Amino acid sequence: MCGATGEIRLDGRTPDVRAVAAMAAVMVPRGPDAAGVWSQGRVALGHRRLKIIDLSEAGAQPMVDSELGLTVAWNGCIYNYEELRDELHGHGYRFFSHSDTEVLLKGYHHWGDRFVDHLKGMFAFAIVERDSGRVLLGRDRLGIKPLYLTETSDRIRFASSLPALLAGGDIDTRIDPVALHHYMTFHSVVPSPRTILRGVTKLPPATVMAIEPDGTTTTTTYWEPDFSRRDDRADWSDKDWEDAVLDSLRTAVERRLVADVPVGCLLSGGVDSSLIVGLLAEAGQHGLKTFSIGFESVNGVKGDEFKYSDIVAERFGTDHHQIRIDTARMLPALDGAIGAMSEPMVSHDCVAFFLLSQEVAKHVKVVQSGQGADEVFAGYHWYPPMGEPAAASLEGSVAGYRAAFFDRDPAGYADIVSPAYASAGDPSELFVTEHFARAGAQTGVDRALRLDTTVMLVDDPVKRVDNMTMAWGLEGRVPFLDHELVELAATCPPHLKTAYEGKGVLKQAARQVIPSEVIDRPKGYFPVPALTHLEGPYLDLVRDALYAPAAKERGLFRPEAVDRLLADPNGKLTPLRGNELWQIALLELWLQKHGINGPAA
Repeated sequence: MCGATGEIRLDGRTPDVRAVAAMAAVMVPRGPDAAGVWSQGRVALGHRRLKIIDLSEAGAQPMVDSELGLTVAWNGCIYNYEELRDELHGHGYRFFSHSDTEVLLKGYHHWGDRFVDHLKGMFAFAIVERDSGRVLLGRDRLGIKPLYLTETSDRIRFASSLPALLAGGDIDTRIDPVALHHYMTFHSVVPSPRTILRGVTKLPPATVMAIEPDGTTTTTTYWEPDFSRRDDRADWSDKDWEDAVLDSLRTAVERRLVADVPVGCLLSGGVDSSLIVGLLAEAGQHGLKTFSIGFESVNGVKGDEFKYSDIVAERFGTDHHQIRIDTARMLPALDGAIGAMSEPMVSHDCVAFFLLSQEVAKHVKVVQSGQGADEVFAGYHWYPPMGEPAAASLEGSVAGYRAAFFDRDPAGYADIVSPAYASAGDPSELFVTEHFARAGAQTGVDRALRLDTTVMLVDDPVKRVDNMTMAWGLEGRVPFLDHELVELAATCPPHLKTAYEGKGVLKQAARQVIPSEVIDRPKGYFPVPALTHLEGPYLDLVRDALYAPAAKERGLFRPEAVDRLLADPNGKLTPLRGNELWQIALLELWLQKHGINGPAA
């Protein structure tokens, strides 16, 4: 787990190594253990390393294979690297390290661009051919590892974080109006390839991008889950599905134990993380380090769920750590969490993950986490209505999804966003409609799950895990996003997933492993009471950001709308119970934190 960056010249000039080094320096928290910069011909690569597999210098990056004429810088982990190494060894390849990094180089040389089909893991890479100057960029199937891009007619730059690209300079930092519409409408999710900034894009998940020697680029999607029923599973009983899901998750959890350092687990006390802990214990992980976080209660809102995490920790005999965060730590942590965001992320979970990761990193360098289960197995409240007759048609499913998930309608958007930033039409609804209309998902539930698994999940919970853990040099692994498990879940009949108030098939499977009181509890979340109800210093922070000279000069929001929200700071909530004031303030806080000032239209 690391931070990778680089520059590819398209104009015949040599790359700006100082800019690459500056971009890499921003990512020291992602890779605090080592650094490297490499340049040859039209390409320069930079890297920050977090040592997880092959802790020796043989695993250092950028890694150069002189025999094959290839160089790589990347971020992630290939869980099946040992099997691939054995297979490639059988094809005559010689290895000089014990790292998964080298497997990428040999795999690319042997299989070409489709070597990604052989990888089981999370990754974002840049592979350079010495003799031709060809570069291949790629990202894992579920977008667990990020890859941001900025392009001009002269060069392409990339990095594992957006702030790293900003450090390289020469970026159009004006606001993208379509991205702003997504942020304000599509529950703060900005689907790839867009970001909130016009001059920065992100490589979509399950995509490889080839930059040829003549400067032409080709982008290829190499994977997409099929949310259709399969004939060979038509006669499966409910128990067959439960067993298949459990077996697949068991494999996913065991895969993510690959490391040359200890692997811990985040334990919220919910079904998802509890099941991972149970399967880790089943796999022989005795004395497993587990971690739970709790905050002080505010206005009667309970700030922890230790009751449930303690049950699981006791049942499986884990080395459990309760991390209690007092309110005094919250406000300073907000600044750090916003600084760690590659893009504006409105979820209160961000600061919880930021603080949790800070403490966990004192004990381990790798943790497994339960993110993704709600999107893969239909754990949210908006999925069951998508199975109603009214949501069967394309138009009905779009209307049903919009009613549950979108933050505001067109009138509400126009009421808050300044005319200078207004985008034509309704790009968020258009995006959802086009996604729902694709082949491979026939029902309303399937359409919603496919969208959430491949888009919302990538640009909200998954990005949150990456950004907040990597801010402290902690590698987060997400077994529920094992692509084989996702493929299996996609074919599961929707009614099995929406049963038992969501995640039915997963909950029933979990009964074979974890205590029933954890399964039958009310749905939990990361409680952050101080941000749920804005008051005191948190409200002061919001007010200062929205009335700051930079915010007024930028003019993103109508002044009267800002005044109205500040007059009643907790009075306007989105359909998903998000605070509208926090949503606009977070965007301004992020822009100001990353030095993006001035008129942006």
